Amino acid sequence: MSSHSFNQSFLSITLTQGSTDSLHKSGIETVLHIEEKQIVEELNPGERARILRKLDWHLLPFVSLLYMLSFLDRANVGNAKVAGMSKDLNLIGLRYNIAAAVFFILYSFAEVPSNIALKLFRPSRWIPIIMLAWGLVMTLMCLVDSFRSLVIARMFLGLTEAGLFPGVTYYISLWYPRSEQSKRIAIFFSAATVAGAFGGLLAYGIEHLEGIGGLHGWQWIFLLEGAATLFVACLSFFFMHDYPETATFLTETERAYVIDMLKQDANNLATHYHIRFVLQAMKDYKTYIQVFIYMGLLVPVYAIALFTPTIINELGYSTTHAQLLSAPPFLAGCFATILVGVYSDKYQIRGPFIIGGACVSIVGYILLYCDGPAGMSYTGACLAAIGVYPTIAVDLAWAGSNAGGDLKRGVVIAMVIGLGNLGGICSSFVYIDPPNFHIGHGTIMGFLCLSISLSLFAMWDYSRLNKKKEAQCQAEGLTDSRKNEFRDMGDASPLFR
Repeated sequence: MSSHSFNQSFLSITLTQGSTDSLHKSGIETVLHIEEKQIVEELNPGERARILRKLDWHLLPFVSLLYMLSFLDRANVGNAKVAGMSKDLNLIGLRYNIAAAVFFILYSFAEVPSNIALKLFRPSRWIPIIMLAWGLVMTLMCLVDSFRSLVIARMFLGLTEAGLFPGVTYYISLWYPRSEQSKRIAIFFSAATVAGAFGGLLAYGIEHLEGIGGLHGWQWIFLLEGAATLFVACLSFFFMHDYPETATFLTETERAYVIDMLKQDANNLATHYHIRFVLQAMKDYKTYIQVFIYMGLLVPVYAIALFTPTIINELGYSTTHAQLLSAPPFLAGCFATILVGVYSDKYQIRGPFIIGGACVSIVGYILLYCDGPAGMSYTGACLAAIGVYPTIAVDLAWAGSNAGGDLKRGVVIAMVIGLGNLGGICSSFVYIDPPNFHIGHGTIMGFLCLSISLSLFAMWDYSRLNKKKEAQCQAEGLTDSRKNEFRDMGDASPLFR
C-alpha cells in the first residue's frame, strides 16, 4: 500500500471514528433531553400542584417565621417609644427619628455582599448565622440607657439583619419557577404584616413587666423578642433546606421534575458564580427602575410600621389603646398581601397590581391628610396598609423574574431591596409635625405617585424589549435548541422573556 493510500485510509477511519463519537455524544444529549422532557410531560397539572404544595409546606412556614421575627425586631422601636422609651432616654426633637433612620445605613449596603455570600455558602448555614447575630444585638438592646447607645445598637441591628429579606427572596427564586414566585413571596412577606399586628399586641402584654428585674417595660420588649429570635436561629440550623438538588424530602422523581422545571424556566442560563454576572446586574438600567419603584413603595411601608402607634395615639387614643388599635391595619394588610399575590400569579401580571395597590394606599393617605374625625382617619390608616403592603411582594417577583441567571437575579434582588431601603431613612424623618402630620402624609403620597409612574414606564419597556427579541428570533431563526449559545447573556439573551 502506498503512503498516499495509507494516509487516506487512516484519515477515513479517524473521521469515521470522530463522526461516530460525535453522533454518540449527540445521541446521549438527545436522549437525556427527551428523558427530562418526558419527566415534565408525564406529570399532569395535579401532580405539579402536589409537588409545589410539598415545597410550600417544607419551605414557606419556616422562612415566614424568620421574617416575622426580623420585622418584629426592626419595628419594635415604634412600640417601645409609645411604651416609655422616649421619656426614659430623653428622645427630644428629632432624636427618635435619627434612631429609627440609622438602621437603614448599613442595612442597605450589606445586602448585595450578603446575597453573594449566600450563593457561595449554603443557605442553611448563612441565614442561621446572621439570625444569631441580629438576635444577640436585639437582646442586648435591653441594656441601652442613652440616646447614643440606642443609635449604636440600631446601626448594628441594621448590619446584622441586612441579609435575611433579600436572602430569602433569592432563596425562593431558586426553588420556584417565575410564574409561581409572587404568591410565595407574598406569603413570606405577609409575615411582616403579622409582625406589625402581633408587635402591638405583644408590646401591650410586655409593658406590664414594668419594673421587674429593674427593667422598664420597653426594655423587656427588646429582651424577650431578641431571645425568641436566638431560639429560632438555633433551630434553623436543622430545619432549613439548601437546594432542590439536595432536598431530602423530595423523591427522586420529584427532585428530577423540580430541577428540570427550573432549568426550562431559566432557559438554561448560567447558575455558577462569576464577576461578570454581578456587573451585568449593576450596569442594567432596568435594575435602577425597579430600585426606585421599590423605594416609592417601601417608604410608606416603613412609615406605617414605625409611626402607626404614634399616629393613632395622636388621634386621641390612650397609649394602651394605640398599641391594640395598631393591629387591625396590619392584619388587613396581611390578608390583602396574600390575596394579591395569588391573583398576580394566576393572571401573570405585576405592574397593574402595583399601580392599583398604590392608588388604594393614596386614598387612605388622603383620608389621613384631611384630618377628619378619628374614625375616618383610622379607616385611612387601614386603607394605607391594605393598599401598599401587597405591592412589595409583587414588585420583588417582578424584579426577580426579569433578571436572567441565578447570580444576576440574586444581585438584582439585593440591589432593589438594599438601595430601596435607603427610603427607610426618609420614612424616619417625614412624620415631624404632630398631631396632623401633613408633611408626612403628603410626602408618602408623592413616593406612591413615583412608583405608579415608573411602573407604567417599566410595563411599556418590558413589552418593547420582548417584542424586539421575538422579532430577532423570527428573523434569525433562533429556537430553544440554540439556548446554550446564550448561556452567559442573562436576560439579554434573545430567548429570555
